[in-house]
Amino acid sequence: MDTLSGLDATFLYLETAEMPMHIGSFCLYELPPDFKGSFHKAVQAHIARRQHLAPVFSRKLEFMPLDLGHPVWIQVEDIDLDFHIRRVKGKTLTFRQAEEICAVLHSQLMDRRQPLWELHVFERIERPDGSLCAGLYSKVHHATLDGKGGTVLTNAIMDLSATPREVPPPGKQRQGSEQHDLKMGEMIGAVFSSSLAQYVKLIKALPQAAQALGSTVLKQSFGGPGHKTGIKSPLHLAPMTDFNVAVTTERTFGTARLPFADCRAMAKAVNGSFNDILLWLCATALRTYVSQHGSIPKKSMLAAMPISLREEGNKDFNTQASMTVVELGTQFANPMKRLKVIMTSTAKVKNAMVDLKGLLPTDYPSLLAPWIVGGVAKAAFKTYSATGLSHRLPMLANLVISNVPGPQVSLYLAGARMLTYYPMSIVVHGVALNITIQTYAGYVDFGVIADKKAMPQVHDLTDALMQAFEEGRQLMAQAQAAAAAATVKPKIALANPGKTRVNQAKKVAHVTPTKRPASKAGPRVSPVKSKTATVKAVLTQVRKSSRT
Repeated sequence: MDTLSGLDATFLYLETAEMPMHIGSFCLYELPPDFKGSFHKAVQAHIARRQHLAPVFSRKLEFMPLDLGHPVWIQVEDIDLDFHIRRVKGKTLTFRQAEEICAVLHSQLMDRRQPLWELHVFERIERPDGSLCAGLYSKVHHATLDGKGGTVLTNAIMDLSATPREVPPPGKQRQGSEQHDLKMGEMIGAVFSSSLAQYVKLIKALPQAAQALGSTVLKQSFGGPGHKTGIKSPLHLAPMTDFNVAVTTERTFGTARLPFADCRAMAKAVNGSFNDILLWLCATALRTYVSQHGSIPKKSMLAAMPISLREEGNKDFNTQASMTVVELGTQFANPMKRLKVIMTSTAKVKNAMVDLKGLLPTDYPSLLAPWIVGGVAKAAFKTYSATGLSHRLPMLANLVISNVPGPQVSLYLAGARMLTYYPMSIVVHGVALNITIQTYAGYVDFGVIADKKAMPQVHDLTDALMQAFEEGRQLMAQAQAAAAAATVKPKIALANPGKTRVNQAKKVAHVTPTKRPASKAGPRVSPVKSKTATVKAVLTQVRKSSRT
């Protein structure tokens, strides 16, 4: 039996009609010039040849008797591809119509009696530039895999050229009757033995975890060794916004796409990380959005940011991630101040995670977990949404922002080239907005999913992302111009006598070699000081222009 980890099982326990716990993507595909027939049928045939490469396709849940412990995965012999790979109705849809359909599909719960994956094929989509392409919306339950696990799954079924690669044939399959061979006594015994092992593991790890946690709290409070400021509370609550409310059963979905090279150049220009720039783009867009639909909070908005715990080379199809919180500096109109807040916050997170990354739990004892975890969580969610607390109770974060690195080469499915990879994730009560970012083939693809009631104007936010990118490019150009001016201008000034006090002094010195009285020629100005003054003047001008 393959028992779910505590973290994976939790996604099942927390799931309600308002909070489906699956992740997905919306991808556009360029069909080969000589393609004829149905893309839907081509995808079905392709997956039929590849489904043995990933256990996601052929395993389903089996629940413990009386819900005594975590469910287990069992193999399924016959996969109904007509159920799992469906054709979206309609002839030619606009890109915006396809986004709306994806939002509806993403709001629907998955059938737990089947393997927890679905593909929905769009035969023809008209892109904003007028070109035609095919499309694919996919979803997989988060109990099965996380974002990086999804990348591993993508690599299993995708190709590097239009000609599909040869794959090894399936090995000996386990019989589909395995589920009938699971005896109640064995299942209950597995629950107790698994729980006992987890308790022993937790007890052994407790001293080391406590030491690391204490070190982490100190680093986040003091800012690390050498930090001179006083103690700060490591716990901050997020300011209230319109998307920090209870969620409904409806979703909105929007996308944005930016050049990868330009985003990386911005990061290099400010001596920050690629992730810092992505957070700055999101923060800048959020500030624009909340100013359009209310007021900008006086406190910094906070983003929950998943942290991958997956080791290099780990290809397990399960969830291996934790969560941290970063400040976005949205209270500052000055973009550079906003970026400084983000970079300071992410630096603290990186410093703290060094101690905790290997100790953060992704599992917990199975015994009675469905009753305890699921019961308590669902009761809390019901109270939160029914009593009006959702409009009064501050949250630990305003939204979720996740950055998933993807391949920088083009991938192909059934001979069609994948053009975009817009990710789609989860919203929950109290955090009704999720921005997930996937890098792919020279671009950065943003997938924005939100509760429809909390954020009906989701495209105002995606438009703001594009505006933030243009603002970032302007700031980068100004910074580069300032750096160039700081190097060139003093040399030009020295080559043109009479334009600076330095040159005036040199001219007088050339005519009158004797020492000059200070009253006539003025104090002597060194070339170094003149250069410094020029640089300061340029930087002052850049700051003034960035404020406007």
